[in-house]
Amino acid sequence: MTGAGQRLFIQEVGTRDGFQIEARFIPTADKIALIDTLSLCGLAKIEVTSFTSPKAIPALADADEVMRSLRRQPGVVYTALVPNLRGAERAIAAGTDELNLVMSASETHNLLNLRMTREQSLARLLEVVDLAQGAGVALNVSLSTSFGCPMEGVVPEDVVLGLAGRFLAAGVGGITLCDTTGMAHPGQVASLCRAFRTRFPGAGATLHLHNTRGMGLANALAGLGAGIDRFDASLGGLGGCPYAPGATGNICTEDLVHMLQAMGLALDVDLAGLLMAARTLPGMVGHEVPGQVLRAGRSLDLHPVPASLEEIRARALAQTQA
Repeated sequence: MTGAGQRLFIQEVGTRDGFQIEARFIPTADKIALIDTLSLCGLAKIEVTSFTSPKAIPALADADEVMRSLRRQPGVVYTALVPNLRGAERAIAAGTDELNLVMSASETHNLLNLRMTREQSLARLLEVVDLAQGAGVALNVSLSTSFGCPMEGVVPEDVVLGLAGRFLAAGVGGITLCDTTGMAHPGQVASLCRAFRTRFPGAGATLHLHNTRGMGLANALAGLGAGIDRFDASLGGLGGCPYAPGATGNICTEDLVHMLQAMGLALDVDLAGLLMAARTLPGMVGHEVPGQVLRAGRSLDLHPVPASLEEIRARALAQTQA
């Protein structure tokens, strides 16, 4: 279990994972302004964009300009998803702090998503590892479908841990365990996270959860109980994998922060600032967003007492006396 007082780290992925599947292209200036706002909210990391082919993900065709134009804040890591060597070269040239490499733990999902077998992906990503290490740039690897594949079902823990171990042995600093399609349940999350912590006690570990079946926040608590202290989340709950049938948005950043702060956990994040940023999203994307706290308010945002309360009290007391 994460120790009392131990800081938890929230990592924003909405400007990559959220924006990549939006039908409306978000203007470059709006992306930069939103990231600059989020940079002031106490987030540990922001996944700014993806250095993929503009033909593959046109929504993020402005990756280079966005990364170069940010007002960077001390203590915030600006990361980007990188699928291959060419993407890594672009990301490094744009000043990206960390490269987030991605492949699937599921063979089927990897073939559909990346058009390669897992072994082919591993070999190509290890080339990126060599490049990044030579440039002195930090590395993280996200293992998609770590908890389940919509075509194969549950992915065995040994498969996930085996892939993680090969990347960690190559010098990668951290691993993200991704519930890409929202198939995970709390017992499964706790089991894999405990196994990861046992096998790789010194490695950085992040949970990347989706809320496809309404278990996202419960899964976050399960990961927390198993010793995970880093969580990806998406402002407003935007997101979803275009290659994962039925997958909906990531867990919502402001909802996750609200829950953890309400529990009294150590979390130096400005929830009010996140909510202000989230209110701008519907205008950007052209539709409402799934976040719950944005709609209902924080649990301790109390309502004013109605003017009729004293009259109601007096009538109640009168009935008692009668």
